[in-house]
Amino acid sequence: MKPYLVELTTLAVKDLKKLSTIEEEISEHLRELKTDPEKGHGLSQNLQGVRSLEFSIKGSGDYRAAYVVQEEERKVTVFLVGPHENFYDEAARRVKLMKSLLKKVREANREKGRKKKGG
Repeated sequence: MKPYLVELTTLAVKDLKKLSTIEEEISEHLRELKTDPEKGHGLSQNLQGVRSLEFSIKGSGDYRAAYVVQEEERKVTVFLVGPHENFYDEAARRVKLMKSLLKKVREANREKGRKKKGG
């Protein structure tokens, strides 16, 4: 199966630069999304349609990456990378900047759910 394209938003790239001492380790975790885009867990409420990849960096703590999966385009868009502390609040703020993309993802997920139920 063809791997997914993993892209980072401008803000996610800035997040990685702030974490430059562990950037390579984080990138290794993000690369896993190429072959397993559903590795993270789905979020709910105001973050419905968003997934969160959880990982630990030895000696640095727990981190998260927030992303959306566009099945038809086989693309994963990472829009936030950072430590667990205040992560979901920041994700909620950034989601507002991505309304049109998130709407498209939510519609595709609803359609996927209907297809599973119907046949």
